[in-house]
Amino acid sequence: MGKQFRVIEGGRSPKKDGLNEISGQAIMAELQNIDGVARPRYARPQLNDRSFDVTPASSPNWRKPERFDQNFLLFILLAAAACFWLVWESTAPALGPALSVSSNASDSESASFGMCHSGGGVNCVVDGDTLYYQGSKIRIADIDTPETHPPRCEAEAIKGAAATQRLQQLVSAGPFTLEANPDGRDEDRYGRKLRIVTRGGESLGGVLVGEGLARWYAGGRQGWC
Repeated sequence: MGKQFRVIEGGRSPKKDGLNEISGQAIMAELQNIDGVARPRYARPQLNDRSFDVTPASSPNWRKPERFDQNFLLFILLAAAACFWLVWESTAPALGPALSVSSNASDSESASFGMCHSGGGVNCVVDGDTLYYQGSKIRIADIDTPETHPPRCEAEAIKGAAATQRLQQLVSAGPFTLEANPDGRDEDRYGRKLRIVTRGGESLGGVLVGEGLARWYAGGRQGWC
């Protein structure tokens, strides 16, 4: 029957419980002499042994990437931009023809409108329901359109930009008329002239409502998000 050992820290100690207590160094010496066969003190796997081969099989020049490849990152950015453009195209209302209603002899106002920058202008469009005409700031009284300065969400920004562009097309397309506000107010609290913009007796604000870019003004402020 073979010897039983208990491995302890340090050197030899007296017998205890019928077991020989010896150090780790001594037990390695004993293992070398079992069955009379001398064995190496430490048996370590060889790196060239197939069972322990950890070299990747793909390429001798393989290396672990430490950062994103620049071409891959560029591809991701371009794909994100393409997705944003597709979402824009699918959600933004399509603009109709520049002239939706015909003018008549009573339409006496006319100008070529641009887009207003900070500080306003002479003849320019601020947003879907506000414009400058001959230096006067005019609020189209019968409609309400999404805010653009600033918008409160992405959906409002998209629709507000479309409404602004559409109003610029409509008022630049031919003669129009500025009618008094039906409720009798001449200005709002911001000093803007309250007017109904018509062409041929039809409200240009109504064109925006029909195209889903505005709603009839019912008092107060309602959200677009």
